[in-house]
Amino acid sequence: MLTILEVLRKSTEFLHKAEVPNARLDAEWIISHCLNMGRMDLYLQFERPLEEEKLCEMRGMVTRRGKREPLQHILGHVTFADLRLTCDKRSLIPRPETEELVEIILTITRKGSPEKFLDLGTGSGALALALAKAFPSAQIVATDISEKALELAIENANANNLSGRIEFLSSDWFEGLPLMTEGFDLIVSNPPYLSEEEWESTEPEVKRYDPKKALVSGEGGSRDLQKILRDSEQYLNPQGWLAMETGEYHHEELANTAKAIGYEKILKKKDLAGRPRFFLAKRAEVSKR
Repeated sequence: MLTILEVLRKSTEFLHKAEVPNARLDAEWIISHCLNMGRMDLYLQFERPLEEEKLCEMRGMVTRRGKREPLQHILGHVTFADLRLTCDKRSLIPRPETEELVEIILTITRKGSPEKFLDLGTGSGALALALAKAFPSAQIVATDISEKALELAIENANANNLSGRIEFLSSDWFEGLPLMTEGFDLIVSNPPYLSEEEWESTEPEVKRYDPKKALVSGEGGSRDLQKILRDSEQYLNPQGWLAMETGEYHHEELANTAKAIGYEKILKKKDLAGRPRFFLAKRAEVSKR
């Protein structure tokens, strides 16, 4: 029988030849997942022999990863802001950058938690669920144009015991929202923001498995960002915040639009890699409109 160390070496070599990034790390995740143990615990059991049933399971997963299927799809879940989220083709894989947006939102709202907020294009539900956990008394609305994505978001809400906190709606941005007498204190969104050219250059994991409609937007990737920015102002309460994840080249034009609309405060934030990634705007006490 092969040992954990032998399987790890063979799997790493196979994934490396398939040009899989982080081949060793992915092999460790797959093996530890199949053995239902922590990744670092593998190092304490390198000489443990593996039964054929487990070897077959590992081979299947490693083969899938060698075809550049995302590791998160193979494992079936991803950890996001201390939540365990089911992950599959129905929605984008929640990224670490979006976790950074959650932290930024917690910083700007530390003096007063939002009583009601909206997550536009919720996808897997990652933002809505993370903020629902952070703001336990808030009313939450989460929308998506994709019925499959909404199904996934609802599954994730149920799995994390947050389903009673969130109203999920089918909506193309704001179009499906009912008429409201009260607005939102916070609107968040991770909308499509890649240009067609940027999408063409993405890794196979993205191009083959992520929904293209959730990634690519017209007008150089800025069309949906601009629409959300323009329309949000009428749905935000005075002093309410809009917070969006963006592409690297959108901040200047978004800032110009926000100034023209009359937003009181504009924040342009970089991610941990130093790339322009997050745009936030605060509605004025009295709208210019």
